[in-house]
Amino acid sequence: MAKHSKSIPQRGLRVADQIQKDLSELIAFELKDPRVGMVTISEVQLTPDYAHAKVYFTLLKDSKEEVKQTLDGLSKAAGYLRNQLGKRLHIHTLPQLHFVHDTSTTRGLAMSALIDQANAVRAADFGQDAPNTDTDADSE
Repeated sequence: MAKHSKSIPQRGLRVADQIQKDLSELIAFELKDPRVGMVTISEVQLTPDYAHAKVYFTLLKDSKEEVKQTLDGLSKAAGYLRNQLGKRLHIHTLPQLHFVHDTSTTRGLAMSALIDQANAVRAADFGQDAPNTDTDADSE
């Protein structure tokens, strides 16, 4: 029995990956809601009992209005999407879908911009005062 319990987390990850793949296809090709545009499913997190799935999505336009419209459209279509998933997946418990806007890419871009800005300020502060170690190593 211990051997079987070790394989359950791996199965959960595989099921979550399959749900992510199937939802991406369903949203792109079968969902007709005009509120839902270009959506990318970035991650699916399943509860251990498969009763609930958090579906993280990103958009090309991250304005508050776009996110709200898309979230409303996806929430309204959750029952339809769950029904279509039931036809594709053959698992005992089909999870309730909970959609969450994923802000990690936006935060990552903001952090990258801050790092670039800090590096530019640092380079400007040192200017020509700092010795260039690359040319020193080449002359040896």
